[in-house]
Amino acid sequence: MGRVLRLVVGLLTVGFVGVASAHADRSHDPYYNEDAYTAFYTPPDPIPPGQPGDLIRTEPSRLVLEPSGQLGMIMATGTRVMYRSVDGRGNPDVVTGTYFEPYNDWPGTGPRPLIVYGPGTQGQGDQCAPSRMFNQGIHWSPNADFAFNYEEMFVATMVARGFAIFMPDYEGLGTIGVMHTYVNRLSEGHAMLDGARAAMQLPDTSLDHHGPVAFWGYSQGGGAAASAAELAASYAPDVRVVGSYAGAPPADLKLMFPYADGNALVGVVGYALNSIMAAYPEHAEEVRALLTPRGEDMVNKTAEQCVPETIFNFMFRHLGPYLNRDIDDIVNSEPFSTMFAEQRIGTLRPNAPVLINSNHFDPLVPWIGANQLGRDWCAQGADVEFRTNEEPPFLNKTSTNHALPMFVDGEPAMQWIAARFNGEPSTPNCGEF
Repeated sequence: MGRVLRLVVGLLTVGFVGVASAHADRSHDPYYNEDAYTAFYTPPDPIPPGQPGDLIRTEPSRLVLEPSGQLGMIMATGTRVMYRSVDGRGNPDVVTGTYFEPYNDWPGTGPRPLIVYGPGTQGQGDQCAPSRMFNQGIHWSPNADFAFNYEEMFVATMVARGFAIFMPDYEGLGTIGVMHTYVNRLSEGHAMLDGARAAMQLPDTSLDHHGPVAFWGYSQGGGAAASAAELAASYAPDVRVVGSYAGAPPADLKLMFPYADGNALVGVVGYALNSIMAAYPEHAEEVRALLTPRGEDMVNKTAEQCVPETIFNFMFRHLGPYLNRDIDDIVNSEPFSTMFAEQRIGTLRPNAPVLINSNHFDPLVPWIGANQLGRDWCAQGADVEFRTNEEPPFLNKTSTNHALPMFVDGEPAMQWIAARFNGEPSTPNCGEF
C-alpha cells in the first residue's frame, strides 16, 4: 500500500511540474526529451557495408512497466539494437529495436526459442518507438502528446515463460530523419526477418544462433508477422521459422478505407499517406494533389504523433473533407492501384505453419481481408489455421471489436506458438473457413 501511495504522489508531482512547464513554454514540442536518444537513433551516413541483419550499434536498455519502476518489472535484460535491413524498394536502411534476454529458463523442448514480435500501431513520431517506450512505460510531453506501451503486458508474459523476444521499431519509427513507412509490406517484413538475424548475432545471450524463430503480431504487427512469414523462404532462408501468429492482419489495404472512415482511428489514414509518400517519393506530389487544406493539415500533424494524440485530434471524422476525390476512385486508379497491389499480403507461400485470428465484426481491419489471406495461402499449399473471434459488434466506430480481441485471443495464440516450438503437430483447417 505504501508503494502505491508513493507512486500516486510521484505521478501527481510529475503532473504538476509538467503543467507548470507547459504554462512556462506553450509551444508544443513532442521531442522535448529527444536529447536522450539522439546519439543512438541517428543513422550512420553512409550506412556501413554489410549484410541485412548485421549489428550497427547496441547499448543496454532499462526496462520498466511504468515510469516509477515500482510496480513490477519485465523479467529480462534489455538491449537496444540498431541493425542493417532493406527498405520496401530494395535499398539498404537501418532499423532499431529491443532484444529481451529472459531471466527464466525455457521449460520446453530444444534450445531457447526466439519470438520476433511485430508491434501494433504506435504512431508515426519518433517518440512513439517501442524501443524508447520500454524505457518510459508512459510517454508525455505538453498538450496531447501522450502514449503508453500497450505491448509490454504480452512481452512481460512471454519472457516470464522463457521466450526470448526481439521487437523491431520498423523502418523510420524512432530513427531520426527517416519517415516511418507505416504498414509497408516489404519494409516491415524485412525488419522482422533481419531483427531475427540481429538477435542471433548478439553476444552473451542464451540463444542458439541457428535456433527456432516464430513471428508474432496483431493489427499492424499482424501484417508485419504475415509479411515475414511469406518472405522468409526467399529473403531469409537462413532463419529457422517454426510458425507465425498474425492477428487482425491488414492484408489488403484497399479494403480498409471505408472502415477507417468515421472511425476513432481514422487518423491512421494520415500515417498511411505519409508512408506512401516516403516509400514512393516519385508519386508524392500526386498524393499531395489529392489533399484539401484539411487533408494537408492531417498529414502534416500525424507525421509527428503517437496514436492517442491522433485519436484526440481526428477521431470520428469522415475522409471526404480531407480529399478532393472519392476514396474509391483514388484507390482504384493509377498509380495507386498498382501501389496497393504491391502491398497486398498473400502472394507468397509461408514456409511454416501460420495462425490467423480476426474478429468477424472488426470495424477497422476487416475480417474479409484476413479471411482472404488465409484462403490465398491455402491455395498455395500452406499450413494455415484460421480462427474467427465472434465477439458481437459493440460501439463499432470506437474500434472496440478491433482492440479487445487482441487480448482475448492473445493467450490461445501464445499456446499455439509454444506448441510450434515444442514440435507438436499443427492443426490446419484449409477448406473449412
